[in-house]
Amino acid sequence: MKIKVIIVTLLTLFLIGCSVDNIKQYIPMLTKTDDTLQKLDSGKAVVQLQEELISLGYPIEATGEYDENTVWAVTDLQLEEDAIYVNGIYNDSVQYIIEQGLAKKFIVQSPYYVPKPEQPDVYTAIIENPYEILSVVNKEFALPSDYQPLDLKVPNVRFPFEEDLPQKQLRKEAAEALENLFAHAENDGLHLFAQSGFRSFERQEQIFTAFAEQDGEEAANKYSARPGESEHQTGLVMDITSESVNFQLTTEFGDTEEGIWVAKHAHEYGFVVRYPKGKESITQYDYEPWHLRYVGTKAATEMKNNNETLEEYLSVTK
Repeated sequence: MKIKVIIVTLLTLFLIGCSVDNIKQYIPMLTKTDDTLQKLDSGKAVVQLQEELISLGYPIEATGEYDENTVWAVTDLQLEEDAIYVNGIYNDSVQYIIEQGLAKKFIVQSPYYVPKPEQPDVYTAIIENPYEILSVVNKEFALPSDYQPLDLKVPNVRFPFEEDLPQKQLRKEAAEALENLFAHAENDGLHLFAQSGFRSFERQEQIFTAFAEQDGEEAANKYSARPGESEHQTGLVMDITSESVNFQLTTEFGDTEEGIWVAKHAHEYGFVVRYPKGKESITQYDYEPWHLRYVGTKAATEMKNNNETLEEYLSVTK
């Protein structure tokens, strides 16, 4: 049926005087994949995506690898068109934006919303695309001090406090995923509580300074991040807890019914326990069963199935 539609369409275009060049441009729009594409993906679908981004004016190459430049171009396009989610991942929403842009012969212009990576083949000390949902934030790779997500919102979940504090916030995509995660737990008879989400560079600086004064900087850095090195600044992290541990952030949470459930089901909603037990030498942080990082369902599921940290998943371990 699809072949017949293509043949009829081509004949129609020919009869109304459409040029061969226009026909060639039309074919990719009919055959374009509807799959989600993201970092680490490769193949013909990625080549098609890259060629369309090039047609929109993005200075990238059609390598067939969903590389940092591709992530950058998709992120910039999402910001350019005020997409629902800004994450560097290709999906139906991005394809619609691309189709509209090509139809209107839209060409992107610099300066871009996100500066083009100067070193796209390496992980830089200061992350060049902080909007990326798979950004690695740790003791080697830090966020810009002035970075604050544009799409922060308070998820509709339980908190153990009523004050309207910034730490209630998450980026929109992560917030909606957290709502679904909590709803599933609720259906299974478990009551989760969100304790601490977004944290600004300045707030992290205050927290780390206090811990360093209390325990010394080296000891403090085993359980607390220096400013810029905290995942909380991404807006993709929520520390969660339960009444069974008196709403504390403690390793005991991992042994509770709630903690065990979260470790089993978090990936279904795009979250991973970012600092798992036994991976301290890789993450460089102590075990934190309460610390959930949103990476999207595809990456989270693959990391869960392969027992990988984000560093291992993206091959950025020392």
